[in-house]
Amino acid sequence: MAPSISLFKSRDVAVIGAGAAGLVAARELRREGHKVVVFERERQVGGTWVYTPTVETDPLGSDPSRHIVHSSLYASLRTNLPREVMGFLDYPFVSTGEPHRDPRRFPGHREVSLYLKDFAVGFGLSELIRFETEVVYAGLVEDDKWRVKSRSGNDAAIDVEEIFDAVVVCNGHYTEPRLAEIPGIDAWPGKHMHSHNYRIPEPFRDQVVVLIGGAASAVDISMDIAQVAKAVHIASRSVEAGILEKLSGNAVDNMWLHPMIESVQKDGTVIFYDGSVVLADVILHCTGYKYHFPFLDTSGIVTVDDNRVGPLYKHIFPPHLAPGLSFVGLLWKVLPFPMFEFQSKWIAGALSGRIGLPSQEEMMADVSAFYLSLEASDTPKHYTHNLADSQFEYDDWLALECGIPGVEEWRKKMYQATAKNRKARPDKYRDEWEDEDLMLEAQKDFARCRPNGAGDN
Repeated sequence: MAPSISLFKSRDVAVIGAGAAGLVAARELRREGHKVVVFERERQVGGTWVYTPTVETDPLGSDPSRHIVHSSLYASLRTNLPREVMGFLDYPFVSTGEPHRDPRRFPGHREVSLYLKDFAVGFGLSELIRFETEVVYAGLVEDDKWRVKSRSGNDAAIDVEEIFDAVVVCNGHYTEPRLAEIPGIDAWPGKHMHSHNYRIPEPFRDQVVVLIGGAASAVDISMDIAQVAKAVHIASRSVEAGILEKLSGNAVDNMWLHPMIESVQKDGTVIFYDGSVVLADVILHCTGYKYHFPFLDTSGIVTVDDNRVGPLYKHIFPPHLAPGLSFVGLLWKVLPFPMFEFQSKWIAGALSGRIGLPSQEEMMADVSAFYLSLEASDTPKHYTHNLADSQFEYDDWLALECGIPGVEEWRKKMYQATAKNRKARPDKYRDEWEDEDLMLEAQKDFARCRPNGAGDN
């Protein structure tokens, strides 16, 4: 017979960020019996899913003194995953039927933001959140405690200092742009910017745009801009190049696909590695983001090296600081919300002592073996947290550690069916699909939940 939860330790835990990761972390920590404070620098929940038309003063997002805008959403963004697979495990992302909501299967960003607000309200999480409060420092002190300094937007001159047993970092990774290195860019006369500061296509009307990248945002933004631009030239080495090639060949007549940029010239030309040359007005980097934890002081135990945050056991715990420090949501090319939930359940159980962790030595050995496997497969260091094809194995491992069911089979199949459909018809997959059987399985599963899963705090 399992021991009562009262026999486990209740910790004082600071959660940094109230986006999807921070919200589900707060819920799972409280469910486990911990005392939780969530620090959120904005005035509402949702994190990266809160759209703002505001952009940064530095279009590249590289000036450290700039006023940072935390959202990277563009106005036309719709999810690239169906809502059935996106939602938390016991809180389905279903259409509410309300007139002001987006009922589409691949809804716009506002619908995701509203879903996260519903989640926070449904589980009473708002009472745990300090809004407009930024964590400016989190560092280890004696007795394995953490000193957290925060600053309220109402009084930015005063730092509030508190001591916690643990810190869970959920600050997202879509704020610090990662830029492509382009020989000659300093003398190039055109405009260059990062997609973090892209919102609408109108500023690119009648211009020649060179877009660098091949992931989901590059596909979306290239199609968005192509509606008004004179021409869109896409430079990509990505595995998604097939999607872009299909778009440039079939969907629109003013898009061209190229290999990467070799150099740019003072006269405004852009030279690609295949020798082709384009006279361009704009270079737009859709090149991803860097992990950034300016508030975190681990005395060098945790570092960010070429976008590898480490060493981390299972992308969550630094072995020498576990379980007092943990990260939720570093992984990419994944189903994010369910993964956040599995990670959060594991963290909550490890902090209470209900779930045991390996020794520091065993965790470090696991991390070292993982890094060696990446090297053996010629995986670049900055792809350390790209889980892609192994995400469901990872989720199911976490579920096993937590003693709960893993990812539903219909969810795995629907994710794979969507990926296949996106490659086959990149301009239409959000509105045309052939996995109705999986949709029915999902709806049957959802019917077993309470209305949207809420009520069990």
